[in-house]
Amino acid sequence: MLVRNIAFQVAYDGTLLAGSQLQSNQRTVQGELEAVWYRLNREVVRVTLAGRTDAGVHALGQVGNVVSATERSVPTLLAALNANLPNDIAIMQVWEPPRDFHARFWAERRTYEYVIDDQVVKSPLLHQHAWAMGRCLNVEGMHAAGQVLVGEHDFAAFTIGAPAGSTVRRCYAVTCERTIRGHQPVVVVRVTANGFLRNMMRIVAGTLLLVGQGRLSTEGVQAILLGRTRQHAGQLAVAHGLTLMAVEYPASALRPAPPLME
Repeated sequence: MLVRNIAFQVAYDGTLLAGSQLQSNQRTVQGELEAVWYRLNREVVRVTLAGRTDAGVHALGQVGNVVSATERSVPTLLAALNANLPNDIAIMQVWEPPRDFHARFWAERRTYEYVIDDQVVKSPLLHQHAWAMGRCLNVEGMHAAGQVLVGEHDFAAFTIGAPAGSTVRRCYAVTCERTIRGHQPVVVVRVTANGFLRNMMRIVAGTLLLVGQGRLSTEGVQAILLGRTRQHAGQLAVAHGLTLMAVEYPASALRPAPPLME
């Protein structure tokens, strides 16, 4: 029996999902994927995902993999999975990586976006995909303050609970810009790092929001980072404004160019 490693990019709307990780008696990304895989292949598999997302969080570029004995071709798997998955989950890409590929441990970079609706009248089209503020933010100030986070730092102030390991992460880029989503101007905070602590991106968004409101300076963000104390950082931003945009791997993962996702 030939055992294969099958990897895939998965997108989902997290509104009606209890997160990515398997939970009893609740709909999750992992649970839906494993159930559909069994229905198609009569094979019990464990889906490994690159990153854990909470209830309400969305993804365009989540990556998973399964070890399987299926004989279906990659194109057939892509079509069959999408024909059987619920409407809020879709497989964007399927490929065969090396046998020892692991969606989480092989990941080199992850990119998240956080969307803030800062218009006076909130958009109903963004109700489950943006954090409505009701006031205009200073986006330039947010972007400038975000540059403090670039580099290798201890991000202990930007997580909840006691981490199991190191709180040091390398942040490659932080951008804050105004763009259009759902036919309305929004503020998008985009962060790329080699890894994220639990709730790190949502706390970064909540902290930069304070800058946008004029309640925190760039120097204040620097002090929070250096102080490594959660209580000094901003609030935990609501889950539904967050989307996992991309996960990047080394060339040895044999991944074809992923589809463009906006």
